[in-house]
Amino acid sequence: MAMNLKKGFRFTTYEAPNQSPFEKLFEIFQELITHTSGDFDEAIDWLRQLDEEYQLTDEDYTIEDFIEDLKNKGYIREEFEDGGGKMGEEGEEGDEGNGTGGKVNITAKLEQMLRKRALDQIFGKIKRSGSGNHKTGKLGQGDESSGEFREYRYGDSLERISMTESLKNAQINHGIGSFSLDEGDLVVEDTEHKAQMSTVLMIDISHSMILYGEDRITPAKKVAMALAELITTRYPKDTLDILVFGNDAWPISIKELPYLKVGPYHTNTVAGLQLAMDMLRRKRNTNKQIFMITDGKPSCLRLPNGDYYKNSVGLDEYIVEKCYNMAAQARKLHIPITTFMIAQDPYLMKFIREFTQANRGKAFYTGLKGLGEMIFEDYENNRKKRIQ
Repeated sequence: MAMNLKKGFRFTTYEAPNQSPFEKLFEIFQELITHTSGDFDEAIDWLRQLDEEYQLTDEDYTIEDFIEDLKNKGYIREEFEDGGGKMGEEGEEGDEGNGTGGKVNITAKLEQMLRKRALDQIFGKIKRSGSGNHKTGKLGQGDESSGEFREYRYGDSLERISMTESLKNAQINHGIGSFSLDEGDLVVEDTEHKAQMSTVLMIDISHSMILYGEDRITPAKKVAMALAELITTRYPKDTLDILVFGNDAWPISIKELPYLKVGPYHTNTVAGLQLAMDMLRRKRNTNKQIFMITDGKPSCLRLPNGDYYKNSVGLDEYIVEKCYNMAAQARKLHIPITTFMIAQDPYLMKFIREFTQANRGKAFYTGLKGLGEMIFEDYENNRKKRIQ
């Protein structure tokens, strides 16, 4: 009897998730507040323009209702000033700009929400597990089961003994009729030592990060927020330090990431590397690494007398040589540098190749698309091996 089986895919019309008016606006608002570096008034102005063009709201739920909900949910706070001092969150008459009565700032709750959103956007396809660490590949009395067995040795912890495997050995070695279990039958499940990873993320904030009609700082900022959220939630024993570099270099906290802006700076790569290595020298962890996101050539140095030496024309030999020296120093300290080069000019790619060779690190020549995935994959790969 022949059977007619129809197999295949069934396609249906896409139905958008059932979102409330607040949730729909909140998705857009989070993107806008990231682009405006935490400037609430500017983000709301953009939201109003989008509302006029795409009719995002209606008479039942307005932008003013949305602002009030943001406040009630603890995502924003109003700060009032009378002369030079703050008056708290209760004001008199509101202004017309954002529907509130004073300067509006985003709260720590929204800052964390932005980090989680960046994590979902960039690493959304990752299958997340519990808190983890970085395996060294070395077996012994470690922290995590490796799935492998070996014979019992004096000093092994009793709780590591595999009773199932040990009883199986006893039956094989002594027979089922008269049960006997001795030390030679015992096996233990081996464990792997786990090492911590200390990472410094360097972000170029020179003026070229917003030139040429392309916003390069926002994607870099999102990657930093996603990486920070990933490490603090999935690998809590690891550390992540973030620094920015322009004419100089300075550290920033994870909390500051949503507010990060590009400045009127040249690119002092040497200062960034010096600060990154200083940060990592203080870490006791064995595994250390530097991630550097940049789109431009090194064009600035700070001289011993405090003056700045700048040259934006081509690749300055004096500045470039200093960069190579820093790469070699990092190599001596067993600190690999992974460079994510956004620009793809041939002469800049040649510089990065030589810089990477001096450090024996890695380089990715990429645009903005896929930047987050590349950084995550490299981070995951590095945690699978002991960096020496």
